[in-house]
Amino acid sequence: MASCSTQNEVPTQNSYKHYSPRTATTPKWRNAHFYLSSRSIGLFSRDAGTLYRKNMRMLRHILLQDTTNFTNVWRKHSKGPIDYEHGKIYFENYRSCYSSIPPKPQCLYELPNCSKSQKIEDALICQCPLDRTLPSPSDRNPCLLALNASNWLYCYSAMTGEQLEKVYLSPRYKFRYLCWDVPQETLCIKSVQNKQTSIARQTGPGQDTLMCLAVFRVLPLELLGMLEISRRVFGNNVVDVMLSQGILAISHSTGMVKLYSFENIVEKFMIKKLTLGEKCEWNGIQGSVGESPLGIPFNIQITDSPTLMFEVSCLESGFQIGGHPWHYIYTPRSKKHKGTYHICSLKDGQLAKNGIQDMNCCSLESDWIYFHPGDSGRIIHVGPSKVNVLKIAETQENLLQFEVIQEYSIEAHRENKADSLVTVTASGRTVRRRLHQLDDDPEQETFQCVEYEDELDLLAVVSVTQTESEGKAHVGIYDNWSGVLMKSVPLVESWDVTYGHQFFFDCDTIIHIEQEKNHKFCCHVYKMTRCQEDNE
Repeated sequence: MASCSTQNEVPTQNSYKHYSPRTATTPKWRNAHFYLSSRSIGLFSRDAGTLYRKNMRMLRHILLQDTTNFTNVWRKHSKGPIDYEHGKIYFENYRSCYSSIPPKPQCLYELPNCSKSQKIEDALICQCPLDRTLPSPSDRNPCLLALNASNWLYCYSAMTGEQLEKVYLSPRYKFRYLCWDVPQETLCIKSVQNKQTSIARQTGPGQDTLMCLAVFRVLPLELLGMLEISRRVFGNNVVDVMLSQGILAISHSTGMVKLYSFENIVEKFMIKKLTLGEKCEWNGIQGSVGESPLGIPFNIQITDSPTLMFEVSCLESGFQIGGHPWHYIYTPRSKKHKGTYHICSLKDGQLAKNGIQDMNCCSLESDWIYFHPGDSGRIIHVGPSKVNVLKIAETQENLLQFEVIQEYSIEAHRENKADSLVTVTASGRTVRRRLHQLDDDPEQETFQCVEYEDELDLLAVVSVTQTESEGKAHVGIYDNWSGVLMKSVPLVESWDVTYGHQFFFDCDTIIHIEQEKNHKFCCHVYKMTRCQEDNE
């Protein structure tokens, strides 16, 4: 475990004369006193990001010390689902908001009671970007973007709940889902799917639409366009649509996933650029864009198939893109490949060396794989008893070919139960039972969640062991680059693996949201606490 330096002398200003945070002679670790003294004389004032990085490094060291623990400081029950995002806990379908930043969560606001037709369907927190200047000071404040059941998109202050803006989407389609195209930059709102029946196919082109997408830029809220996803254009077997990182991904019932450039679609098929609030007449209806009854007209109309960028056939439409350089992960649409993940180059589709990853699990729950949330381009593969962190690198034989290398592995603690499979009868005869133990045997330690804390560069892995009466859970905190266990945090509440759970690790706060047996929910909040060392 890393520990802070024992240096306690107050550095003088002259001692920093030749100091540079990037020099090779700089000690790797400094104690909190060093950083506070450096800040007091303005050592890092020329680099806005340096001070923040130093503060996070200092917090990481404090968190990993032996005298630092996590204590359960607060819990709250709810009849409905609970959500957490960016230091805020939402209850009662986003109507009640608590801040998790204070030592104990505090209520920030409660929205007024509303009818069922006005309930919030989905919501996202919108934060101020760090890489650009916003036109208005009010745009720098975080806000809650909420979509209600009547197709209104509301913008609330994330701190007070004050309504800042509202936009009416459409009187024709039912919108339900919010997601980021580009996080904190471009917002996509999806409608529910229009199920096509045999009768509907005969009623005309109105039943040709699978779903609709409304796309906005945020901070400030600015309309980019509204478009329909047509079966006539993309095929009758289209089952889902997703917009992510400027790529429109169309999933088909055959397992085929096709990718299109959304920028290209906007340039080619936009009829007219619209502005929220402007007067407009569309198909004989007059009104203002984003207001009732007009809503937002379909100013992007895809009349023929856009230019195809990429396509792949995969099992259950499971397809991910990421890594450095660009690769994609999928499972081929074949029974013999079920349970395996193939990692291929996005440039030419070539399978990477050691690119077939298989946990060989014998378990009720399947393993899962995804690109690391950080910017390292690595891959995290999680099974019931093992977490593999992989990286993509050039092969030594051929610089144009890539291979998948395991950086490190985290393994669950498992007891050897081989002896329990052998019994001796009264006559002295040895009997071996033919019993294969599952990898997610509840009586053994099993991995349930993996969370990455980007500001502290730590991985948090939740492990659960089921006893006769309850499930005991603890959080293993690992170094992101070496996989070394730095700290173990026990959770005081029972973890029932048969119900849903959400886990968040956010700097000095751990949040566990669980679904209980009575169909209610409970939020547990842990805070970092310091214990006084016994000097006696």
